[in-house]
Amino acid sequence: MTADRFCDEFDPQTVTHSEVVMAGRVWDVVRDEVDLGDAGRHVREYVRHPGAVAVLALDDEGRICLIQQYRHPIRTREWEIPAGLLDVPGEPAWEAAARELHEEADLVAGRLDVLVDLRPSPGGLDEAIRVYLARDVSLVAESERHSREAEEHGMPLAWVALDDAVEAVLEGRLQNGILVSAVLAAHVAKQGNWDALRPHDAPWPQGPGGAART
Repeated sequence: MTADRFCDEFDPQTVTHSEVVMAGRVWDVVRDEVDLGDAGRHVREYVRHPGAVAVLALDDEGRICLIQQYRHPIRTREWEIPAGLLDVPGEPAWEAAARELHEEADLVAGRLDVLVDLRPSPGGLDEAIRVYLARDVSLVAESERHSREAEEHGMPLAWVALDDAVEAVLEGRLQNGILVSAVLAAHVAKQGNWDALRPHDAPWPQGPGGAART
């Protein structure tokens, strides 16, 4: 198989029965009976997710913008990059990314490119995440900044050299999956002078729900 043909294969199998086991505030737990042909029928439970975007903001000094949030399931204040749900009907993914960058980091990007696409936990979660690289960033005017609530209230922000972030990831000091993927992808892309990046509106055929979303 040649490198340009090496890719995940979208191949939905027949679902003979589906039910929502638990309807949540943000996502649902679903139970499907799936017909796998010769392998028979099997029941699989998973979290149905609306999808998300994240942004790795890079300034002119080679630093990336990190935010720190308390994540209750792991009882940890972990360093992350700005991110959020695709929960506004009809909003393009890149516009959602720009909105999250504004709301969580008080930043506006002069340029957005697709950095990496992720499926964080495909064995139990259908979430699709698109991560963007933001460059030519500038601060949002004080009067236009977002009022943060809950885990985002008083959220610390830090600018960290990309190389230092790579080192922290490889040493296990930073463990957020989106952050790890974004930092390592940016490290590789930088070595290629960013030529491998896709435009902000690149097709996303395996995005949320398995349907294209730009």
